[in-house]
Amino acid sequence: MIEYWLYPNPGNADYTNLKALAVLSICLVLIVGSFAISRWRKDMDNSVTKKLTKGWSGKMRLFAFAGIFLVICRVEEIQFFAMRSLLLVWGIALTLYVVFQAWWFRKKNYKIVKKKKISDPRDAYLPGKKK
Repeated sequence: MIEYWLYPNPGNADYTNLKALAVLSICLVLIVGSFAISRWRKDMDNSVTKKLTKGWSGKMRLFAFAGIFLVICRVEEIQFFAMRSLLLVWGIALTLYVVFQAWWFRKKNYKIVKKKKISDPRDAYLPGKKK
């Protein structure tokens, strides 16, 4: 079992393999999503949400390019980078990052409500502060 995950050059993979296509499609979604999040952040008015989502687009591109690199290494049979365990670590790291960011966003995000100033004409007749 350990040899299955840690074998340095497992071979028998090509670009039409279902697993390789799945990882490449996830990477494509991450790249497109990173540009969509960058565009979304530019139009945002809420500073708290903008601060919380600051690193999302960069991390999405990082995970995407790492996944593409691992798939290319697997298909081209580059030793040690083609290990199945590296793809497993990549998938676990991506999942943990998404779960942690979702939890952190739900915990820390809030909407800034602007205060309304009520002008009451009777305020002029109330006693003021003592000097």
